[in-house]
Amino acid sequence: MRHRLRDPVTGLLFVLPMLVLFAIFRFVPSLGAAGLSLTDYQISGEWSFVGADNYARLFQDPIFMGALRVTVVYVAIYVPLTVLVALGTALLLNSVIFMKGLFRGMLFLPYVTSFVFAGVIWRWIYDFDGLLNGLLAKLDLGPVGFLDDTALVLPSLAVVQVWKGFGYSMLILLAGLKSIPSSYLEAARVDGANAWQRFRSIVLPLLRPALFFVLVIETIGAFQTFDMIYVMTGGGPSRASYNLVYALYDQGFKFFNMGYAATIGIVLFVLVFIVSMIQRRLLDRSST
Repeated sequence: MRHRLRDPVTGLLFVLPMLVLFAIFRFVPSLGAAGLSLTDYQISGEWSFVGADNYARLFQDPIFMGALRVTVVYVAIYVPLTVLVALGTALLLNSVIFMKGLFRGMLFLPYVTSFVFAGVIWRWIYDFDGLLNGLLAKLDLGPVGFLDDTALVLPSLAVVQVWKGFGYSMLILLAGLKSIPSSYLEAARVDGANAWQRFRSIVLPLLRPALFFVLVIETIGAFQTFDMIYVMTGGGPSRASYNLVYALYDQGFKFFNMGYAATIGIVLFVLVFIVSMIQRRLLDRSST
């Protein structure tokens, strides 16, 4: 028995420091936030237990419901777009023969830049006197208020975040493509399968684990978007880009309603968890 337990115990000792850090900085704060959501905690330190009153108030708050709608719409725009861009670039890079490292580095470069820096640059690009409207003026299409139009602000922000963040997902999918045995594709080519048939019947099924990972991390990232919105729109115009994280920020650090802010955070966590489980179900749990 001692011999059989030696390897698991040794492995546990190696991962113990990270488990302790995870418990201290992730698990314990999450439990604290759950407890805080049941109180009327103020920044002064005064608090009182209110039970589920914060949750009842939440779903009667029109500002929260508007932020929830904005968040869901943004996720629905951003996640499919970034997965398609990442998958498309991964497929292209997988077929590149020369200067693979250069192209990977160029496409991955936006990912390592600051969100604030990217937001400032793209705010100038979207401006009425910016680069994009300057190009549209040459085509006699007139200036477009990308960040001032309530119908365009979320797609405009999604484009910026896709440009900023698709590089990481691209590398994950590229690694998944590299793990597919070339013999499968060669056999399908010999049997007369065209490129689309090979992609649909061989590449896509074998890429499911990588796609599941990318979908989950991109969904979580979309639900947690804040700094891009804070820099580029400030939640405007007319709260058209005012999402749940921005509402949490306002309640916690602008109005100092810590208990109510924690309630928004818990609802956001539950929402992300449910969406992740749905994605796992749709992508076939046995294959992931």
